[in-house]
Amino acid sequence: MLRKHIGLMACLILLCCAVPCAWASGESESQEEGSISLFSGDLGNAVWTLLIFGLVLFVLTKFAWKPILNGLQKREVFIRDSLSDAKREREEAEKVLADYTEKVQRAGEEATAIVDEGRRDAEEVRKKMHVEAKVEADAIIARAKKEIELARDDAVKQLHDQTILLATDVAGRMIRKELKPGDHKDLLDQALRDMGELN
Repeated sequence: MLRKHIGLMACLILLCCAVPCAWASGESESQEEGSISLFSGDLGNAVWTLLIFGLVLFVLTKFAWKPILNGLQKREVFIRDSLSDAKREREEAEKVLADYTEKVQRAGEEATAIVDEGRRDAEEVRKKMHVEAKVEADAIIARAKKEIELARDDAVKQLHDQTILLATDVAGRMIRKELKPGDHKDLLDQALRDMGELN
């Protein structure tokens, strides 16, 4: 930007120098019909050229260069501050991104740990339920075996008691009457019927 302004000022200065020279050469051209040259002229033209150059230089120094330099300095400060702000914001963004990435990674690890813990808990519950079910089933089987054994003992006892009663009854009938060969069959049938009625 500074080079552009310096180039513009140099062009302006050359133009200011060329105008008096061209004016002077125009007068000399009318005097002599020769070729036009930038360096043709006399001492008066050179003095006027230097005066105009000094005036242009003073005006540019007073009114153009200071504002241009101030503007350039402000722009330079603005650009430096902008670069500094951009660098700081980029570093903050990288820091936020690193924090976010770390939090996401930590959350993923925690989720994996929770899932693993849930699986372990589910496996422990399954094993515990399996053990409890086996214990309960074993208790039911033991109770059923005991009840079956008690029922069998009771049935055997009842059968024994009925057999004794029946034998006593048959023996009593045999004693009361004298048996003939057909009476044995009748007594046995009668005992079986009585036994059926007891059941």
